[in-house]
Amino acid sequence: MLLGAIADDLTGATDLALMLSREGMRIIQTIGVPKAGLDLSDVDAVVVALKSRTNPAAEAVAMSLEALSFLQTAGATQFLFKYCSTFDSSPAGNIGPVTEALMQALGTDLTIVCPAFPANGRTIYKGHLFVGDQLLSDSPMRNHPLTPMTDSSLVRLMAGQSQLKVGLVTREIVGQGASAVAQAFDAARGKGEQALVVDALTGADLRVIGEAAAGLTLITGGSGIALGLPENFRRAGRLRSSGGALAFSAPEGRSMILAGSCSEATRGQIRTAIEAGGPTLKLDPMAIAEGRFRVEEALSWALAQSARAPLIYSSAEPDEVKAAQAALGRERAGSLIEQFLAETALGLKAAGVRRLIVAGGETSGAVVGALAPDALFIGPEIDPGVPWTLTLGQTEPMALALKSGNFGAPDFFLKAWDLLP
Repeated sequence: MLLGAIADDLTGATDLALMLSREGMRIIQTIGVPKAGLDLSDVDAVVVALKSRTNPAAEAVAMSLEALSFLQTAGATQFLFKYCSTFDSSPAGNIGPVTEALMQALGTDLTIVCPAFPANGRTIYKGHLFVGDQLLSDSPMRNHPLTPMTDSSLVRLMAGQSQLKVGLVTREIVGQGASAVAQAFDAARGKGEQALVVDALTGADLRVIGEAAAGLTLITGGSGIALGLPENFRRAGRLRSSGGALAFSAPEGRSMILAGSCSEATRGQIRTAIEAGGPTLKLDPMAIAEGRFRVEEALSWALAQSARAPLIYSSAEPDEVKAAQAALGRERAGSLIEQFLAETALGLKAAGVRRLIVAGGETSGAVVGALAPDALFIGPEIDPGVPWTLTLGQTEPMALALKSGNFGAPDFFLKAWDLLP
């Protein structure tokens, strides 16, 4: 194994696994730190999917270090800490504390911070993160119910979350090529800088940065930073093949959609599904909290529908989310919905659902945690960063599309099914 990756949520892990697979690496994505005995003999990279993005920082650090230990034992020579392309975190972490802990465990003095993903509109300029044409702090992410992002400066964010000395590699340097970026890394070491925010406006920029990062033990960023990494191994004669993914075969069975994300993109996808006439059921967190609506009722509704893919969703506008959080508390409001949708997914599987779209990183983590596959096989890409996957290690596999709340075109819920045989 060449590359070991630690992702702070499930959809981000799937996004990264897809990126590496497209670039010619043979991938396994595990759900949490895998059990002993997992066969990695024919694998170039392993992506460990954690559910640590919104955990207390100390817990996220402990989970990440456990994953690192597994990847070191498995033989990885380079490591990637993958987080969201919108740098989802609170002022206390978890990106800074986890990065600092991984650096210390690996004994490395320099890493990069690059969540850019231009294909999905995430770019970095002068150290500021943009979502489309908006600064992160002006984007809908400022209203995120768990990790509201009110500052776009990655230098300030990283410095505020860690004890690391943070520097910047500008787009002007990146535009000069990989050797100039590598020289900037060396200069930063001389100044005692430990975490370098690196500007990136295009996919070509990410390939330049990836090439320059060939000698770094630890890299941090979004899935986009993985664009240039496989070629480093190929150039060194260590990547054994150009990939060649196995054929993807989705199991036969009923289809469903579960949406827990309150992001603007997911809300737009729900509106498109409603306008197309698909059956939908909106969950009321207060009714669930008070016991007035139970999982059995959601299952009864879903199984009574004859349409191809009924939609159950808790996604709501920012004002509705704030009202629920005020009544229930932020953490309880989120965990209540996650648990409800996870139990619903289990019930749907028992009833014969074999094709499932899940919207939202936290929701996807809860659902996959309940379904408990050993790993995921990466299938065809629906939209940038979102593939179909197949559960592994189960007698009754399921096809899952695990979508980050912010990802996907407005018609995502409608077109995803066309890629399945």
